[in-house]
Amino acid sequence: MRTEGDNMTGLKRQNRAAVLLNLHRYGGLSRKRLAAMLHLTPAAMTKIVAELISEGLVYEEGSMPSGGAGRREITLRLKTDSFCTLGVSIGLRKAILSAVRTDGEVLTSETVSLPFQAPAEETVSMLCDRMMDLIAHTRDFCCTILGLGIAVRGVIGPDGRTVKTSFDALDTLHFPICDRFEAHTGYPAVLSNNVRALLAAQTFLSREEQPESVFFLRCGSGIGAAYSAGGEIFEGDRRQCAEIGHIPVIKRGGKPCHCSKSGCLETIASPAAIREDAEAILSETETPLLWKLTNGDRDAVTTALVLDAARGGDAGAAKIADRAAEALADALKSVVYLLDPGKIILYGGIFEHPYFMSRLKAEMDIGVDAAHAVPMEKSRFNGRLEPCAAGLLYTIHFYKNGGVIE
Repeated sequence: MRTEGDNMTGLKRQNRAAVLLNLHRYGGLSRKRLAAMLHLTPAAMTKIVAELISEGLVYEEGSMPSGGAGRREITLRLKTDSFCTLGVSIGLRKAILSAVRTDGEVLTSETVSLPFQAPAEETVSMLCDRMMDLIAHTRDFCCTILGLGIAVRGVIGPDGRTVKTSFDALDTLHFPICDRFEAHTGYPAVLSNNVRALLAAQTFLSREEQPESVFFLRCGSGIGAAYSAGGEIFEGDRRQCAEIGHIPVIKRGGKPCHCSKSGCLETIASPAAIREDAEAILSETETPLLWKLTNGDRDAVTTALVLDAARGGDAGAAKIADRAAEALADALKSVVYLLDPGKIILYGGIFEHPYFMSRLKAEMDIGVDAAHAVPMEKSRFNGRLEPCAAGLLYTIHFYKNGGVIE
């Protein structure tokens, strides 16, 4: 494995990256097959593979039929059990620390509670202290730690290493989070918005042919999205692409949003908004079934119970849930006509509820012609990406960099 300071040409690094990424995607390939896929000579491929084997990144496993006369070809695979990455995902009121193998398997994970607008400097220091225990535990797996991936809610700065705003997760703006984590841990760090990290993990773990473009929608405490085109996640000129949750859907009199505006989509359509709206009208007359399900206790209201009540015929609960589904569908239909994505992937617990999904699909069918009917599906990793997404940011960076640590 090369380290910073090595003199590697850009083309050589690109070829190494292509080998690593294709071995990840297809699981096992021969030198001959790789050379044909990448349009490289057998001699060039032999040299690249020899380097990767000597660095412990690739190993030989058995043989496979060559497809013609001659000897059987040796299968090459990634050495995923020897390397891992660290991950830290910072959201509103909590952070997730993890160690993740380069195939995406979570070795260990811990959720840490944070205060609202957590003090940035103290929070990084505390998380790094907790991470030292994580690193010690990771050594039990005999893994070499490659680096650290950081996923933060909000907007990333133009340098790609600074959190411009975390929408109240941290207490400061323009925070150089990569520099701080690198200084504390000694590991190189990469940074991404949290929803883009989820899309990156979704794509990496899928190992399947993706459409030319994908729109990834996450509904959690808020609503976020990410958009990929041509195999790359598109960020926009100011790294604010796909901020769908903050599209203003109510011009006047809308609820305040944490982004400092009011009437944003997530103030109506997020799971938190559904719960809050139901809490506000909870009564025996307006929401009779929800009242029964919660014993009239506002603190017992959850998004799932609101949707259960709506499915059971509670008109008040249904009005709130249907309004949320309609607003979300309207936003997604705008995405369909503006971006023409090959697929929409839905991520979040709310999409597990049959009532909300049926209403969302029904609303998506209104006003969309056949030519713009975009496949929409729930992520097959729904609820499982958060512990691995941040760590996989560094794995993806490492592979795309040709297996070079910088």
